[in-house]
Amino acid sequence: MVELTQLRPHDLLRLAQPLDVVPRSAPFWVSAALGAVPWVVVRRSYASVGRIGVGVRGAGRTQRFAMEIPDTAVMKVLAPEALVARGSALKEDVPAARALKGAAVLLNGAGLPWGPTGSVGFELASGAPTVTESSDLDLLLRPDGLPARAALCRLYCALQRLPARVDCQIETDSGALALGELASGAREVLLRTPTGPRLIPTPCSRAA
Repeated sequence: MVELTQLRPHDLLRLAQPLDVVPRSAPFWVSAALGAVPWVVVRRSYASVGRIGVGVRGAGRTQRFAMEIPDTAVMKVLAPEALVARGSALKEDVPAARALKGAAVLLNGAGLPWGPTGSVGFELASGAPTVTESSDLDLLLRPDGLPARAALCRLYCALQRLPARVDCQIETDSGALALGELASGAREVLLRTPTGPRLIPTPCSRAA
């Protein structure tokens, strides 16, 4: 069985028998989506013992479905960080693909562990054509500790100059924080946790 003890939000899972895990309450499109592309994304949620909370992507933005699957249904795991090396698989004429190349230069140069999520990450993992001309570039950073605010501001500004809109989250032990909020100078930021979002005092240093 695939090693699942270190699963984290945004990891992508390839299902062995996808149609066997679809609950009866699921919308009609879920079975069709998993039958065509048997990949799901780990959600930021608590699940029952032996089960995993995941999200299913459909054809459009409105087609998203949350469910639990047994851990025995997983045959492959890909973390966002593992997808960086696959970036060349995207069509180069798509803005998000060009933005991904620029992000790689910035983030690799900064020595930060990172990877693409959202539609870009899903296409790089599954091979399904989910990235369009209007797709954003969603990124996830998993540093050992939060960089200083000045460094976050520089990174945020650099990412905003890329060809596609960039939404970057920084993962911490407590949950995820939006880079844009950390760089804004606000006293409080939104922490995304398994039990829902909550406001906390901005945790990063003001040092350069």
